[in-house]
Amino acid sequence: MSPVSLNSVVVVAARQVSCDLAGEAAILQLDSGLYYTLDRVGARVWSLLQQPARVVTLRDTLLAEYDVTGERLIEVRDADAA
Repeated sequence: MSPVSLNSVVVVAARQVSCDLAGEAAILQLDSGLYYTLDRVGARVWSLLQQPARVVTLRDTLLAEYDVTGERLIEVRDADAA
């Protein structure tokens, strides 16, 4: 898999369905049956990923909408360590 850069175009993967849960989101991966939940910020990112977009565009949108620094926004975190 290639690393993701600011110029990469990203979009949600196929074979998933999602729904809004009062501003949060639930996602079901149809092949595995696994489901995930997202908080409000995660749900916003998910909504932006419904159409192909460059990472730089997503970053700029989130910087405009949330009180966060660019460094914090692009910080990579290990979900298992959180």
